[in-house]
This record gives sequence, C-alpha cells and structure tokens, in this order.
Amino acid sequence: MLLVLSDDHKDHLCFLSEVDHAVVSEFGRIAVEFLKKGSNSKIYEGAARKLNVSSETVQHGVEGLMYLLTESSKLMISEVDFQDSVLVLGFSEELNKLLLQLYLENRKDMRQILSNLSPNLPHYHNLEWRLDVQLASRALRHQVKPTVTLKLHLEDDGMRRAHVLQTDPATLQHLIQEMERALADLKSNHCRRILRNIK
Repeated sequence: MLLVLSDDHKDHLCFLSEVDHAVVSEFGRIAVEFLKKGSNSKIYEGAARKLNVSSETVQHGVEGLMYLLTESSKLMISEVDFQDSVLVLGFSEELNKLLLQLYLENRKDMRQILSNLSPNLPHYHNLEWRLDVQLASRALRHQVKPTVTLKLHLEDDGMRRAHVLQTDPATLQHLIQEMERALADLKSNHCRRILRNIK
C-alpha cells in the first residue's frame, strides 16, 4: 500500500533535500519528541538560526517528516512501499535510504505513541434482549403492545457496565435501517476518499 502525499506535504518535505543528512536525522528525532512531548518553538528557532532559514520553514520540515513517519507507521507500510512512496519526492538515493532507516527505527515507537494518543472508549462486551408483549389490560381487553428490552454490556478499562434500553419494535426497526444505511454510506467511493484523507 502506497502512501499518497498532498502537494503541501511534498513542499514541506522538499526542504529536507536542501540540508545535510545529519540535520535530517536530527529532524527525525525532533519529530518523535514532538509526538511524545508536544511542539517546542525554541527548537525550531535554534535550528533556523543554524541553517539560516526561517523558523517556519524548519517547523514545516519537521511536521512534514512527522506526518510521513506517523502515517507510514499507522498503516504499517512495508519497506518497499515506503521507498516507492518517498520516490515521488525526487530525493537522492542516500536521503531515501536515510528516511527508510528513520522509519524502520521509529516505527514501533510511533505506533506505541499513536496507540496511547487514541481515546479509550467503552466497547461492546455482550447484549441480552427480551421481547415483552402486553395482550390485555383492565381497560383494554384486546390490545397488542410489544416492547423490546435490551441490556447492553460495555467494557471500559476492565470495568463492565450494563445499560438497559427499552423501545417498541417500530423504533428498533427504524434504528436498524438507519445504521444499515450508514454502513452502506461508508462503503461508497466518496466516503472512502474522505476516510483515506483523514487517516
């Protein structure tokens, strides 16, 4: 699977071809630190003074490299696919090898950092359901009033919680149709394009 880079991203990474390989390695270290601890403008300003460029150019270069490494790590791109993805940037062979080395060295750390950054939401554990039908009451002898009772068990950080929901079959059927429609929308080409750009 190849990584698709936008024109802005290519422009930001273009700066890496103008600096020494030791600087690119340092930018890679800064990119990993940026993910762990957040952005630090003093680092960008110091590097900009040494390289005689604006701090914004350095920041864009580091952020472009960080994006390249995080997206590649997130998608677990193979070595060959990474090299093919970077090939479109027009870098020298040595710089491509250096970027590959940075990716391979930091792939596990990046995935660990990204997994820690993702929100830990409650997830499905079990579902119990019951269908109750009221056939008659004192006031109305011939009535049919069905209700569906759902007990949804969720797990969050090892703790299990249960939520009891009650609805009539028509509302449940409508809910099922809306969820099926949403799943069908996810499979459309337009939605796939959007999701690919979000990742």
